[in-house]
Amino acid sequence: MTNTETSTLKIALAQLNPIVGDLDGNERKLLAARDEAAALGADLIVFPELFLTGYPPEDLVLKPAFHNAARERVEALAKRLGPGPAVLVGTVWPDAEGVYNAVVLLDEGEVSAVRFKVDLPNYGVFDEKRVFKAGELPSPISFRGVRLGVPICEDIWKDEVTECLAECGAEILIVPNGSPFDWKKPDLRVNVAVARVTETGLPLAYVNQIGGQDELVFDGASFVLNADRSLAVQFPAWTEHVAVTEWTRTAEGWRCLPAPLDRVPEGDASAYQACVLGLRDYVDKNRFPGVVLGLSGGIDSALVAAMAVDALGPDRVHAIMMPYRYTSSQSIADAEACAAALGIKLDTVPIAPAVEHLNASLAPLFAGRAPDITEENVQSRVRGVIVMAISNKFGAMVLTTGNKSEMSVGYATLYGDMNGGFNPVKDLYKLEVYRLARWRNAHVPAHGLGSAGIVIPESIIVRPPTAELRENQLDQDSLPPYEVLDDILTCLVEQEMPVADVASRGHPLDVVKKVERLLYLAEYKRRQAAPGVKISSRNFGRDRRYPITNRFRE
Repeated sequence: MTNTETSTLKIALAQLNPIVGDLDGNERKLLAARDEAAALGADLIVFPELFLTGYPPEDLVLKPAFHNAARERVEALAKRLGPGPAVLVGTVWPDAEGVYNAVVLLDEGEVSAVRFKVDLPNYGVFDEKRVFKAGELPSPISFRGVRLGVPICEDIWKDEVTECLAECGAEILIVPNGSPFDWKKPDLRVNVAVARVTETGLPLAYVNQIGGQDELVFDGASFVLNADRSLAVQFPAWTEHVAVTEWTRTAEGWRCLPAPLDRVPEGDASAYQACVLGLRDYVDKNRFPGVVLGLSGGIDSALVAAMAVDALGPDRVHAIMMPYRYTSSQSIADAEACAAALGIKLDTVPIAPAVEHLNASLAPLFAGRAPDITEENVQSRVRGVIVMAISNKFGAMVLTTGNKSEMSVGYATLYGDMNGGFNPVKDLYKLEVYRLARWRNAHVPAHGLGSAGIVIPESIIVRPPTAELRENQLDQDSLPPYEVLDDILTCLVEQEMPVADVASRGHPLDVVKKVERLLYLAEYKRRQAAPGVKISSRNFGRDRRYPITNRFRE
């Protein structure tokens, strides 16, 4: 190995979008990025956490054929690499002691160093203690005479690993990450990195992946902090990006030369981008030709249609209007206007024949009982059958459109409007749906495939929400106003606040208890719901895992 001390170093950071289990495809991405870095004169190229295998691989790690194939691929790749930058890449790594979340350095025809993740996260969306063995505290990797500390993702969220690396002589911290997005995460990551830089006095390069993986979405936004905590490099969010960072040895240690800083979207802009990228990757990585959805003339389906167009383009989005006797002329007009603004195909399939035939078939069994929610759910389930039939016939995946407020309290019909393969607004409360609709009307997201201008008609945004399953129905007939409901749900779901504390915010205690009861009762529905993009700190499914059978009440 060549480890003669050097005074300059060019380190390429590869913010890329892997696919879990696609060893061939991920290797091709690696080689293409390495070629790009070589053309820029890089000495080393760094990839995100578990890039070669894709992240998170979940229980694939427990499959010997998978983890053995990953190691064999790394060892073969090391031998095949021709002249060019050394490669620091994340992979699953089995040995006689267990299976590790690892980074490997491929240099001069061999695997010249292997380091293991120490702090395996086991909270929220993470379950790494289930599948990986924790590594011992690592020593730095010697590369071209420079001692590189390589903590992996969670290893920097506490100080033990970076402190050990600093004490062992590390000169630069390089952190491969698979850090999923939520509303608060971008600022939190930078704050954590600043804390580690402050404690160690070392510069830090943070390399994150981008892309969607089932419910999770990764925003990239990789960056470099110098030892004085100044931001030297900021990559864009929501897109693949490979760039070389230039480093020089000074009397005070290594310093990264400043580069132009990309602006990272915040707030509603980042949430919208997350939903779009999560949807695009779910559809494309699972090889669906496109999507189909019911377009009702309401705000939720309109926003989902806009996201689908931005993700896939209008030619891959098929909308279906399914009117019945309770569907207003305003809803039909709004659905038509929305489809026209988005440039998508809209077909109309009336549901009256199917609904009335089912009601007639059930009439003898229901004799003597007044119509109720049962008949309302028949309408929803007929619509669910129609979109699933279209999906089966043409191959497009069904998008479901229920928001987090509705999913929280069970304001959705199993095997009806809950039918679908994916839901990009699953983790958005109703008021957030309205905000993102207004944001989209004022902006085209970066890399979005939709047109500029008003794509969600104002009449949809200002109209009181209704399921239109009976005459003159409004959501507020059975639910508190969304300004009240969303605040109560945020307190109960994201913050786990006691009922009394929620009521102390000005909400009637009986209303809070009603919402809490509905939240518990709807767990069985959420277990059967389609996956959807996680953008909050506590989504249903991966983060919040309540039992279905549960008699506890405050």
